[in-house]
Amino acid sequence: MQVIQEGADVWGHDRPDLGGVDPAPVFARLFDAHAGPLRRYLARRAGADAANDLVAETFLVALRRRESYRPELGTARSWLYGIATNLLRHHVRSELRGLQATARLARTGELSHAGHDGRVAEQVDAQTRAAQLAGALAKLSPADRDTLLLVSWAGLDPGEVAEALGIPPGTVRSRLHRIRRWLRTAAPTTTATPTAKEA
Repeated sequence: MQVIQEGADVWGHDRPDLGGVDPAPVFARLFDAHAGPLRRYLARRAGADAANDLVAETFLVALRRRESYRPELGTARSWLYGIATNLLRHHVRSELRGLQATARLARTGELSHAGHDGRVAEQVDAQTRAAQLAGALAKLSPADRDTLLLVSWAGLDPGEVAEALGIPPGTVRSRLHRIRRWLRTAAPTTTATPTAKEA
């Protein structure tokens, strides 16, 4: 049985030719290699129900636009995450409403801090940190939020984020540095901020 590693293409390279006569086999391999990680990333951004729809839509868009894929400009993985990120922008309003609502609940103390069956202190602390971080994430610009979450939730490296968003790698690294610095001041009590990988 062949094991598919996240972010790796099963046929040994990550820049396939998508312009063949029959795209089905290549897209089947792309789906097998990337749908799971992409679904997990999208679920964290938009919820599980929306993630399933967004994954399906991402691959439909990719199939329709396969002639636009340029292997010399980036990997298939980053191309798919770029498509998914563009689709996510249609969901930004609801994402922001959710983050702002969570932050409001944290400010008003409406988040449950006591469990009936003896929730441990770590769970309460984690819930509070998540609420504080949600408020900070809601304040980021869409470009900064996409950059941070592609690194911390999707696991893309700065080069892949650059390919996905169509910006220079240096811009990604400077955004991550600025975002981390801002998060330290915007959410000083949040000790579990996402770790952004540097290239």
